[in-house]
This record gives sequence, structure tokens and C-alpha cells, in this order.
Amino acid sequence: MISVKEKKNYLSQHVQAIKPSGIRRFFDLASSMEDVISLGVGEPDFVTPWTFIEASYHSLERGYTAYTANAGLLELRQEISKYMRRRFQVTYSPEEEMVVTVGASQAIDIALRAIVNPGEEVIVVEPSFVSYAPTITLAGGVPVPIHTQPDQEFKLQPEQIEAAITAKTKALLLCSPNNPTGTVLSKQELVRIAEMVEKHDLLVISDEIYGELTYDEPYTSFPSIASMQKRTILISGFSKAFAMTGWRLGFACGPKEIIAAMLKIHQYTMMCAPTMAQYAALEALSNGAKDVMKMKESYRQRRSLVTRSLNEMGLACHLPGGSFYVFPCVKETGLTSEEFAEQLLLKEKVAVVPGNVFGESGEGYIRCSYASSIPKLEEAMRRIQRFVQSLQS
Repeated sequence: MISVKEKKNYLSQHVQAIKPSGIRRFFDLASSMEDVISLGVGEPDFVTPWTFIEASYHSLERGYTAYTANAGLLELRQEISKYMRRRFQVTYSPEEEMVVTVGASQAIDIALRAIVNPGEEVIVVEPSFVSYAPTITLAGGVPVPIHTQPDQEFKLQPEQIEAAITAKTKALLLCSPNNPTGTVLSKQELVRIAEMVEKHDLLVISDEIYGELTYDEPYTSFPSIASMQKRTILISGFSKAFAMTGWRLGFACGPKEIIAAMLKIHQYTMMCAPTMAQYAALEALSNGAKDVMKMKESYRQRRSLVTRSLNEMGLACHLPGGSFYVFPCVKETGLTSEEFAEQLLLKEKVAVVPGNVFGESGEGYIRCSYASSIPKLEEAMRRIQRFVQSLQS
């Protein structure tokens, strides 16, 4: 009898170990239903401002449809350099310390692949964006979560970094304003974190994609802290503040040796970011400040409405300092994060994201995006209140 050879497993163990995005599961479920108000996916409800779109059209009309330099259009990198100096008080060389990427997500990916050796550890501040830990794993690293606390508004404490350090620690992945909590770290808090970074000789990947969307105090970019620019890979992009999610355009700034390493990966995997999107971004940085401010003021009003409404219905929620998310606690309902989100969707047709997808410390919370119109948010709050009351009766 001829033995049947056991079927070979062709899949990567790294990929098999990674769970699908919890955000996408609820988004896909919601998209199959009618009359759903989605507070789930982190995307502005604003259409990309017309002047940005027009700049893209004009680039096509002029025949600018070829590859750009791997690092991106020099004119765009020069404008990014001016923007970072003007808005965030950090100066980068457009020629050597910057790369334009396919969204901020790609910038994080190639940053990790450029610095992480197999088995090295990267500290992740949780609750955290769902892609951080999987991307570290795919780079061959080991994500080490730090669980921030609600009574401290989910702010990272320096002593938590100290406790997480091992001989294998390579970097800290920081996000302020934070997704999903909306927490913003002040300059004084960042200075204390910087002291730990210096003490333990760490690199920092600072995801500042929501840096334009802060409401209560001036934003402090981590590399603007003394001696931190040489240790920091700054990640940002155009998706959130400029309402350009579908254009897929981000950038990274950092020490030239690290940017050069990132550029190697970028040129072999992406070649360059989309040319037409780069021309739209050039217009956004050159002439889009008023559009950003208009959207930001609208988010500020929505933040107040949603935070007040959630607290009044008994879902404790701190006032987020930035982004367009709130992170209310649902523990008092007796439901887990996933039970609350799923039942709310099925019974009241409001889509939110269960907090546990952002790490263990997110259990007992849900993420609600307030990047929707005021009428939709008001109706969503009525539906959530009705659902909460039904649980109490």
C-alpha cells in the first residue's frame, strides 16, 4: 500500500499566529445591515477638500503619471520639512531624513523592519491601535504590552517603562493622541518618558497621525523634546486631519541612517507612493490649513456632545484631549466589550468597536468614533441610551 504523504503547511507561522482585525469584523457585519449608524471605523466623514482633489487632477492633466523618487517628490518632502518646523518645532532634511510612504501604516511597518532583529522586544502602550503588535511580530520582534489605567486617563507612566525593560528591549512604540482612547501626553509627561528612553538607550517610534487633532492645549511632538530627535522615528500622514484616508499617503522622519534603512525596504516593496496622491498632499500642506481648522472645530463640538451624552447615560468616559475617539466604560452593564458591541449592533443598529481588540486593558470599554455628523451622533446617542436602559430593566 502506498502511504499518503502528510500535506505540507505552506503558511508562515507568524501569519497564522496573527488574529484578523477585530475592527474589520464589526465593520463587515455592520455593512451588511440597513439603517446602521457606524461609530466604528476611524475615518473622517468629511470629503477631501476640493483644492486637494483639483491638484491631483492637474497633475494627471500635466502627465505626471510616472514613478517619483523612491523617497517621494522632493517638492513634497521640502513642504513636509517646512510644515514640521512651522507646526511642531522639529527640523528634518528633505533629502536625508524623510520618506513618503503608502499611508502611516506602511511607515510603521518599514520602521519596525528596519530596526528590529529577531527576538528583540518593542514596548507597546495599551490600549493601542490594532496593527502595532502584529506588525512587530511580522518584523520578527516581540511586542511587550504596558497596560495603562483609566484612573490616569490611560496615560503612560515612566515607572511602567522601567518595569518593562529587559536586556532585549529595543524600542518604545508611542501614540499621542492615542487611538483608541484619545489621550494626549503633555510636554511635561513626555519629558519624563524621554528621561527613561535616554536612561535605557531606547529608540522610539512616535505615531503622531492625530497630531493636528488636539483640542485643549498645544500639541508637543516627541522629537521636539531635548535629545529625542536622534532617537525618534516620527510617523505621520494625511489620512486623519486632512480627510485623505483613501489616498493612502503617509511619511516618516528620523535619523538619516534609519531612514536610509527604511528606504531600502520601501524601494523593494513599494517603489514609491502614488504620484497623484503626492500632488494632492503638496496642496494640502501648502494651502490646507483653513480646511484643517474647520474640520477640527467641528470635531471639538462633536467631542463635547458625545462625551456628555455617554456620561449622562452612565457610561463613564473621560474627555479625550485629541483624535476623534471616545473610550467609554461598559463594565457597569455586566456585558463584556464584545457582548456589548454585538448586542448594540443587532438591537439598535449602532456599530462601535469592542475595547478588547486594542489589548487586554481595553476589556470593559468600547471605542466610539465621533467622526460623523451631529444629527447622526445625536441619533446614535439616543439608540445607545435606549440599549443601556433595556439592560437595566
